Formats: sequence, structure tokens, C-alpha cells
Amino acid sequence: MKIKPSPWSNIVAVLANLALAYLVYMITRVAYVLENWPLLSAGWDELRMGELLAGSLRFDSSAVFYTNSLWIVLMLLPLHLKERPWWHTMCKWIYVVVNSLAITLNLSDAVYSQFTGRRTTASFFSEFSNEGNLGGILLTECLNHWYLLLLGIALVALMRWLYVKPDHTRRLSPNPVLRTRYYLCQSLALLVAVPMAVFAMRGGFTRDTRPITISNANQYVHSPQLTPIVLNTPFSIIRTIGKQVFANPHYMTDDEMNALFSPIHSARGEEMVPLVSGRRNVVVLIMESFSREYIGHYYRGTADHVSYTPFLDSLLAHSLTWEHTFANGRKSIDAMPSSLSSVPYFIEPFILTPSSLNDLSGLADCLGREGYRTAFFHGAPNSSMGFQAFARSTGFKEYFGMSEYCRDSRFGGRDDFDGHWAIWDEEFMQFMALTLGERLEEPFVAGFFSASSHHPFVVPQRYEGRFPEGNLQIHKTIGYSDNALRRFFATAKEMPWFENTLFVITADHTNQLEREESKTSLGLFSIPIAAYDPRGELPTGSQPGVAQQIDIMPTLLRALGYDKPYFAFGKNLLGGGEQWAVNYSNGIYQYIDGQWLLLFDGNRATALYNYVDDPLQKNDLLHTQPDRADRMERRLKAIVQSYIVRMTENQMVIRE
Repeated sequence: MKIKPSPWSNIVAVLANLALAYLVYMITRVAYVLENWPLLSAGWDELRMGELLAGSLRFDSSAVFYTNSLWIVLMLLPLHLKERPWWHTMCKWIYVVVNSLAITLNLSDAVYSQFTGRRTTASFFSEFSNEGNLGGILLTECLNHWYLLLLGIALVALMRWLYVKPDHTRRLSPNPVLRTRYYLCQSLALLVAVPMAVFAMRGGFTRDTRPITISNANQYVHSPQLTPIVLNTPFSIIRTIGKQVFANPHYMTDDEMNALFSPIHSARGEEMVPLVSGRRNVVVLIMESFSREYIGHYYRGTADHVSYTPFLDSLLAHSLTWEHTFANGRKSIDAMPSSLSSVPYFIEPFILTPSSLNDLSGLADCLGREGYRTAFFHGAPNSSMGFQAFARSTGFKEYFGMSEYCRDSRFGGRDDFDGHWAIWDEEFMQFMALTLGERLEEPFVAGFFSASSHHPFVVPQRYEGRFPEGNLQIHKTIGYSDNALRRFFATAKEMPWFENTLFVITADHTNQLEREESKTSLGLFSIPIAAYDPRGELPTGSQPGVAQQIDIMPTLLRALGYDKPYFAFGKNLLGGGEQWAVNYSNGIYQYIDGQWLLLFDGNRATALYNYVDDPLQKNDLLHTQPDRADRMERRLKAIVQSYIVRMTENQMVIRE
């Protein structure tokens, strides 16, 4: 199809052909659904078409602009050459070839995903790089699914036939005014197209929006098996190119691995007896950047520390705490899988990996099966950080973010936005305290992620000068969020559900630090972990031993007397057994066993410290404690291998 030459002809052609690409992507999505209907039908009743379409357009936009970016630039460049017919013939074939490849990937994946349960990612090419018979397999599948082959041919023909090409067989008017207008239009269109393309490829254009990843598809569906519908295969491949591919390290046999470590938990005997009475509510509070060194409770009796958390100090005095407490990751996106699903961070953030689309359980899923209502609260825009997607994929049926807050007329809506990331903690935590009682029947389990104690470290103007400034920028924002926590508990105490609730308080990761022991490889993971029981049925005071984020879920399930098998990499802290923790940073695994810390680079142990006696990690004991190091290394290898195998083979839930 041709359109007459004009100052706007190339712009019209770009818009028309982009619309055609969107249409083709949607047709291949319908084919995907029909081909995979036996796998998708089980969750179809929960599907919301509006959300599905919104998500599909978001991911299709990213893929369409990634793959067609060169073609768009060539179409809009203000060049004299574009008056030549061959230029637009070249552009047409670039468009047809690139989008034909996208059609092929989408339709091929309609078949291949029946075996994987998810869209193909870049790992496909490494997985099959040594398979000499791949060509024969592809040919066989083409014959078996001839109708998809015919559909692909028809769609390629459709794109070629309906392609809109400016007709420059006739030159533009020699009138200098008209020619100047033509080049100005092209230049302006190109200037507009570049940021629009970036917006589409990223999935958003604000500072609180990360480039979308395949895990974001979970926020548009309520059943994990439906997430491939929202995605498209070109996007899934592009967004995973260059990502670390998990590969089984084969440190040991599966039997040896399972003998040393297993994430399958089964309650036995007295473990099935609840430690608390009744069906208690659960609220897990993840406080942004609350490094342990900010909290005076942990430094009682020392003269060199100022507390920035007076309320949390008072709460921890009546809570169950542990001597050594650690995060499993160093980023906010690591905290939700660790704290709520007992999945640690290894190599790259779980939320950003292809395995985030695996079947996945968690605290909300386990308790939801027992009749608990489930909800997650985070004051940022609802798609921020992939939290909504992950929450839904792990069993949180309700999500309350900035959108829900702004719809509550009791609060200030967008006026309470901090201008950077989210609704101010104070207002949003008040919203949560009221919403828990109004929207969720007991028993319920709720997760919360704060936001205000985050860079650029500002507090509401009315609080300027109210909180100790300290020596670091973050200190005053920690004081502000601690005060928001105080107000939350003050409001919650007036609610009928308060006395029946178990609270867990932790942090996502550390941030700015000034104590020397906090700056070591282990100190960088030192955060608070505490359980508060208003009824006092749980023990209080500091317990000896080691706690980590992935221990939160098993510990809560033990307290509640959960008697079914479940999947968790962490341990029950109420059992008085193993005292270990694990984390990963900059290519090094860290394994804590009691007072010992082993560093391991994936191939060999690199250091061993007694971090209790040597908090600055100055004295490497690797060669003086070889038996201890070997024993710790072997256990760590079992944990790492179990993690990678279960991620890559989609074995992260208990199959019923």
C-alpha cells in the first residue's frame, strides 16, 4: 500500500505499520492460547480481560519497539535519500524480515512452552547449544503443527501486503517552503519517536519504574500458569540476553545433596502443635534500609552509639530477637522472595530471573490454603519493583499500592506522594492499619514494604529538624520511618484484630553505614529480625544463634502449628537446631555456621573467619581450620546446588 508524498507521509506510514505489528502480535497470542488451552484453562476463570489486555500491550510495546527501532529511525531520518524509491523498499524489507522473525518465535513457542510451562528465554540457546539434532526436531514439529506453519506464512504475507510505504516515485515539490516543512516534520517526528521508544522498551518513563522484566507479567494475572499469555517470546528473549544463566554445578550427586540439605519441610510430632493459641493473624513489616547499626536496642550498654529508632527500640525490648540476624540479599527486590517465600538471592535477583515464573509458594499461599485472607501493601506505584507481580504469584490475593491509597477519600491522595518513590510512610501505614480491619476478615496474613527511608533521604517538610541528623543522610529518614511505625502501632492497638496478631519486623537490606564492623562483607547484610506477640505467647528477649530473612516463613508456620509439607530454603528458628545463614555478593557466597563465616567463590573456599571474635574479618583461619572449612563448604555446595537445580527444573513447590 502506498500513500501520496507529503510532509507527513513517513510519519503516517510509521504509525500504520506499528499498528499492524501490534495486530500480528495479538494474533500470535490468540494462537498461543488455543494451542496451550489444556494448560491454561484451569486458571481461566480468574482471568480479568482488562488486566490481560493492558499487560499484553505493555509487553508487546516493549518488543515491537526493541525489534523495530532501526526501521523507525530509517523511516524518520530527515535525509534527501528518502526521496528515492529504493530507500523505502529497503525499509520495507527490514520491517518484514524483523517482524517475520517475531512471528516465528511466538508461534514456535506456542508449541515449545507446552513442555516448559513458560515463554522461552535467552537461556534456550545455551541449553541446546550442543544438540546436533535440533534441526530435525524443529522440522518434525513443523510437520506436526502444520496449521501454525500456515498461520505464520499467512501473517508474513499479510505484513508484506498491508505494509504502508510512502510513494516517492514522484519527487516532493521543489518549493523551498514545502521542502523545509517536510524536513522539519521529519526532524520533529524523530525527536518525539526516540523518547517514546525508550518509554515503550522500558515499560515506563518515571524514576520509580525499572525496565520491566518477564516477572512483571504476574501482576496482570491471578494464576501463575496464565503469565505466558501476557508475555511474548521476543521480549522474553531480549530481556534475558546477557543475564547469568543458572547451570547445575554438579558438586555432588542428588542423593548426597539431599542428605546434606533439603528445602522440603514436614511437621512431625510436637512440631504440629501450635506455639500460640487460635488462628492468629500475621503481619510482616519489611522496613526499607533499616540497617541493624541504626537500632539502639542492639547496642545497649555501649557508649559510642546513638539510636535513630526510639520506637523500634521499645518494641524490640518486648519482642523475640536473635543474636545475629542477616539479610539474604543487598537489594529491595531480594527481600520479598527471602522474607515471604524463603527463597534467597543467589547470583542475580530472583524476581528478575526466568525462574520467577516457576510455580512458587510462600507464606501467603500456605496460609491462604488454610482459609487466611491475604494482602500486600506498598505505597509506590503498583507496578514498581515488580512487587505486585511477585505478591500475586506467591498467593497474595489483594494488593494495596498507590492506586488504592489515592482512591481512599480519607487521605490526601497524590498530595501525599513524596515526589520520588511512594506515598509517605506515615500516611500509607495509617492507611494499612485501617484497611486491615476493614477489608480483610480474620484470620489474615499481610505483608508490608516501606519506602520513605530511601535515597534521596528526605522527610516531609513539617518534620524538618524533628529527627536526629546524625552523620549520614539516611539517619533522619530512619527516624521518620520509625515514627511512622510508632503511629502505625498506636492505631493498630485500637483495632479489634491487634491482640490476635503476630508481627514480624525486619529490613530489606542495609544502606549507608558508619560502624567499621558494619562495612565488612558480613556486616553489609546485618539487619534486624524480630517477632512481636501482643499476647506474649511467644518467648521474648534475645536468643543465641543465627537468623536470616529466609527463616521468617518457616518460623511463623511452626508457631502457628502448620502441619502440611511446604517448600522453604530457611529453617525454623523456634526449634533450637541448626544455626546457619547464607548470602551472596559480588560473586562470593557467604555461609555462616554458628560463629563461623566461610567465603566461597563457586569453585573453592576463599576465606574462613570467626566473625564473633573477629568482627572486622581480619584473621583468615582457612588454613588453620581445614576440617571445619571443608565441612562448611560441603554443606554450602549442597544448598547452592539444590537452589539452582530446583530453580531450573521448576521444583519450588510441594506437588500434590
